[in-house]
Amino acid sequence: VPAPASRPDQRPNTLSTAEAARTFVSVVRTVEPVAERECRARTSQINCDFNIVVDDRPNQPANAYQTVDRAGRPVIAFTLGLISDARNADELAFVMGHEAAHHIAGHIDRQQQNAVAGAVIFAGLATLSGGNASAVQSAQRLGAQVGARSYSKNFELEADALGTIITARAGYDPLRGAEFFARIPDPGDKFLGTHPPNASRLDTVRRTAAGL
Repeated sequence: VPAPASRPDQRPNTLSTAEAARTFVSVVRTVEPVAERECRARTSQINCDFNIVVDDRPNQPANAYQTVDRAGRPVIAFTLGLISDARNADELAFVMGHEAAHHIAGHIDRQQQNAVAGAVIFAGLATLSGGNASAVQSAQRLGAQVGARSYSKNFELEADALGTIITARAGYDPLRGAEFFARIPDPGDKFLGTHPPNASRLDTVRRTAAGL
């Protein structure tokens, strides 16, 4: 989940470096056990032992992402830019809840399955239309891209909804946490876009929070 790019007029509202570090550690200690409880309550046969790490590679943009390590343990990584750009603990908690939700909902596996299905379908269409080997390979690549992205917007909204629940149950304010949507570029409703419009994401958070 990309975080808002820093602008000079925003710096007074961000945390100092020391405050950001303390806040991040506090949020991790509070949100991680809640995310793990939600994971165990909602899933079976997946690893719910989250490993929260800081991606301290230089010149990385403000971002957070979820992946799994070689042992299958879910990893949530925050770049230094995101930690320093956050305005409050609620924003960090919401991002953490959102990324945890991607794992709980199985989005990485589902995205890979969609990519494979898209590649097979597009390659089949190219073959039926008489395409040569090069055309079939190109169709496979395009199909994988379309397949991987076809449900990515829905995945983001699903993660926003479950992330809202995790954030609230950890004692943070998801509505305040989701205010960072108002500061990032709006992707709109682009074909093959990976993220839904910001307004849709905010609406999802509001509706989910209202139901808690």
